[in-house]
Amino acid sequence: MTGWELVAVCAAGVVAGAINAVVGSGSLITFPTLVAMGVDPVTANVSNTIGLVPGSFTGAYGYRAELSGQRERLLRLGLASALGALIGGVLLLFLDPDVFQIVVVVLIALACVLVVVQPRLNRWLADRREHASPHGGLALWLGVLAAGVYGGYFGAAQGVLLIGLLGSFLDEHLQRVNAAKNVLALIVNGVAAVLFVLVADVDWQAVAGVALGAIAGGFLGARMGRRIPAPVLRGVIVTVGVAAIIVLVYG
Repeated sequence: MTGWELVAVCAAGVVAGAINAVVGSGSLITFPTLVAMGVDPVTANVSNTIGLVPGSFTGAYGYRAELSGQRERLLRLGLASALGALIGGVLLLFLDPDVFQIVVVVLIALACVLVVVQPRLNRWLADRREHASPHGGLALWLGVLAAGVYGGYFGAAQGVLLIGLLGSFLDEHLQRVNAAKNVLALIVNGVAAVLFVLVADVDWQAVAGVALGAIAGGFLGARMGRRIPAPVLRGVIVTVGVAAIIVLVYG
């Protein structure tokens, strides 16, 4: 990888880190960039996941105020994310990359619908929440597990999936949902990264470029995202989700 290519990867990492902090789907920026630089797609996916971990951390840290009071919830859901990421990472290493193509598109579309109808769905679920678990119950746990599998396998738009799930099952402000999403995405990327470092081929130049950019992007994204009103943030999430579907379907 030449110096200019490394600069391009780093720039893509800045954008991806910012997008991940606000919504998710930053991999739709960095992954194609790495492939365009001649990195094998599977190696690019692996290296991209590892490189985005520092950016996921800075993004989660930027939302630390909104994480207040969510410790027990995140411990419960974090276990589902970790287990899902491990399963997804193993699938990436052993299955045909086209296996999840249709399922991924359907999941992102469903997440976008959940984000749009979230306010109305929240009102409909209000009576049930009075007697339900404050952590979303088994249904949310299983949903987060499935999102973790997807995130460990590819990761692009896992933030959209998580926001759709958390926003629908939790009686929380969207910014607190987004903060929880950042922590769960960090867990998914972190667990998958450890697996890939141990058993997969890694392009460490690509990792370094993505990581350097993502660290700065995570901070910037968190600063911007915390100031975005909920309706606007919801619109951004859906826009990114639709863009993800278009990219995945039409390449």
